[in-house]
Amino acid sequence: MANVTFSSPAMKKDVTVYAVAGDRRTILGVAQEHQAPIHFECQNGECGSCAVQVTPLSGKPMAVHLTEKEKSVLMLAGKLTKAQCEQIEVTDTAPMWRLACQYIVRDENILVQF
Repeated sequence: MANVTFSSPAMKKDVTVYAVAGDRRTILGVAQEHQAPIHFECQNGECGSCAVQVTPLSGKPMAVHLTEKEKSVLMLAGKLTKAQCEQIEVTDTAPMWRLACQYIVRDENILVQF
């Protein structure tokens, strides 16, 4: 089980929910289930409107690799630079910015800010 905390100025207070790791649901899917108002348009990683900041809250962060499409969209949106993407690949670290429709919840507690 993973705790996912959603935080946004659009919400009255932060909301923490349990998500089953490995069930292949994305952050966006978990947010929709629990009425966390993450903005989205396409739900397939094309538009970048669901970009969120993901911060691990416990232990060593699990490096979840960006797909080429996600890298491109995040760079076009100005959330990541090419140099940051290269560093993420070399150091095998988790990037701060992700697309909520692409990030599959893992077995770690995370803070999702939008």
